[in-house]
Amino acid sequence: MAGTKVLVVDDSLTMRALISGALERIPGVEVVGMADGAAEARGLVESARPDVMTLDVEMPGMSGLEYLAEIMDTKPMPVIMFSTRTQDGAAESIEALRLGAIDCFPKPRVAAPAELDAIIAKLAKRLKAAKKAELKPKSAPKAAKAPPIDWNGRVLLVGGDASNTKAIFDLFAAFPANCPPTVVVQHLGPGMVESMVEKLAEQCAPKVVVAADGMKPEQGTIYLAPHGDAHLVIDSWPNGTLRLLPKDPVAGERPSISLLFASAAKAAAANAVGVLLLDANEDGAGGLRALNAAGGYAFAPAESGGGFTLTRGMVSQPVATDALVAGVMKMCSK
Repeated sequence: MAGTKVLVVDDSLTMRALISGALERIPGVEVVGMADGAAEARGLVESARPDVMTLDVEMPGMSGLEYLAEIMDTKPMPVIMFSTRTQDGAAESIEALRLGAIDCFPKPRVAAPAELDAIIAKLAKRLKAAKKAELKPKSAPKAAKAPPIDWNGRVLLVGGDASNTKAIFDLFAAFPANCPPTVVVQHLGPGMVESMVEKLAEQCAPKVVVAADGMKPEQGTIYLAPHGDAHLVIDSWPNGTLRLLPKDPVAGERPSISLLFASAAKAAAANAVGVLLLDANEDGAGGLRALNAAGGYAFAPAESGGGFTLTRGMVSQPVATDALVAGVMKMCSK
């Protein structure tokens, strides 16, 4: 993270000081400016040239969401949102992520060391991912809507985190209504999965639900793992059942992408297709290896930083980002 320059935007002087202080405790991070709103921030973006911006969701005048939309539409850059409502999974947080924010954090309520330390640890991880983020203006081509498929019986697994929210919306918005049964683990904060499902359901042709223990994955439905104390796995395939397992975190995560992928590798083997949206993340990479070893298909971000790589066994081929949907549907069609 050496040389990561951050611009802090918040209408509260106290909050600007708290967030700036937390950021400056992260090695290699430099706060290059503070702004009280969008107007001041625009000038600092040009003069200070930050690598990353932190932005308040609730601001007088132009709101943080409105300014975020402007940024992503004109000159995209990694943005981390702060909100007093983030911890409650407010719809504003999901909307910010859908617009292209890297993550949403709750504002620190007090300058207590324990609270700031927790925020610093998460910020450091997110800033590292933010510098690698591949951001494109809205004018960039999106995947074309896939036609209905003649399903071949394969189950689809998708793994990502908050920074992949826009990618997940773009992916599922292009799915046909009769998509393969799709099971998703996305690392989101408490209460945010329900908001994610509600927003996805408004924009996607397939049915979108929160997964529950005992559900039978069906064609035309997307299942999102609930946030909480359990992992989401598939116990068998075909005619499998989704199970919630209250076990310890895997690679620091619960629910775990790797555990979902590994369960599908064991249950479905060659009848499983995995899509990992995270780049070189500890949670997910191990599951994709298990899927590959079992003869399944695995899509993961290309090491070159552009597009994806489809692998099966010892064979791999590049897949452009806007061809991901078509590639996935081909693997799930007769």
